[in-house]
Amino acid sequence: MASVQIRKVEKFFGTAHIIRGVDIDIQDGQFTVLVGPSGCGKSTLLRMIAGLEEISRGEVLIGGRVVNSMLPKERDIAMVFQNYALYPHMTVRDNMAFSLMLAKQPKALADERVRKAAGILGLEALLDRYPRQLSGGQRQRVAMGRCIVRDPQVFLFDEPLSNLDAKLRVQMRTEIKELHQRLKTTSVYVTHDQIEAMTMADTIVVMRDGVVEQTGTPLELYDHPANQFVAGFIGSPAMNFLPGVVRRSGGATRVELDGGLSLPAPANAVSAEDGRSVIYGTRPEHMELAAEGDGVPTEVVVVEPTGADTQVFTKLAGVDITSVFRDRHAFRPGEVIRLRPDVTRAHLFDAATGVRLAA
Repeated sequence: MASVQIRKVEKFFGTAHIIRGVDIDIQDGQFTVLVGPSGCGKSTLLRMIAGLEEISRGEVLIGGRVVNSMLPKERDIAMVFQNYALYPHMTVRDNMAFSLMLAKQPKALADERVRKAAGILGLEALLDRYPRQLSGGQRQRVAMGRCIVRDPQVFLFDEPLSNLDAKLRVQMRTEIKELHQRLKTTSVYVTHDQIEAMTMADTIVVMRDGVVEQTGTPLELYDHPANQFVAGFIGSPAMNFLPGVVRRSGGATRVELDGGLSLPAPANAVSAEDGRSVIYGTRPEHMELAAEGDGVPTEVVVVEPTGADTQVFTKLAGVDITSVFRDRHAFRPGEVIRLRPDVTRAHLFDAATGVRLAA
């Protein structure tokens, strides 16, 4: 195992500036997820750690060693790719042992490591099959087994679950997390799926346009987003955003919305001065049904019962709002219901910069 440090790393493709001075510290044994929309640079950054892309500026250190000029095979890393990258003419056993064979390791050692990895991943009965005889989930386990037998300092995962169906993704998410808890190998995982990031990571790094927007634990990012982008990217369904203006009167602070409606400002947004244009953010699960005379009126558009909860899509001051209720409701489209956000969990963001306004 080893730590990974990314220090002021930049990447250019011609004149295109893809990675813009990224600094990340990944501790020994940590499971870190790089997450962000397509094109944000997360896969490029992972490939720079692996040595598959040249570093234009800055340094990458693995185990305290600068690896910029090292070949991929010299970095003691193992990578799981999106498309599995298995050799179709080799059995599962041979695919898993291939890297050890290239390194001219004794056959007895290779057999022992393959046997051990197959036991961890539940592949014992599949060792003599070929990739074409396996399901997508089984192929992904073989790809991970090929990494485990190398006993690397760092695992790198490049969107390994994107080719699997929804149910299998959930299962493999759990298996990868359980694998990390058993092996405790430093892992860097790239995905655009924030649910994967939230459920798997010790630390999440949110990226956009080649820069790091925020780094923290899943719940830190969920509860205390640094800006509107992070708040909207982390959480499903996504956070609701309502444009408004801060109004202070008689010691009370409210956010005035379009149409003459207003909401009480979050208690922690003390830096929001009167007249400031803001974005009021509240998560769907933090919206509550209010009695007549309380909250704000919204018009029901669509109701989606999921069994465990009910998602209600409404219009508030011309803005689409999503609410999630644990109770079951039979609202009808066009019906007006009153909603009240939990002000202890709401956020204010500066309308111009997107930065969260907090105490």
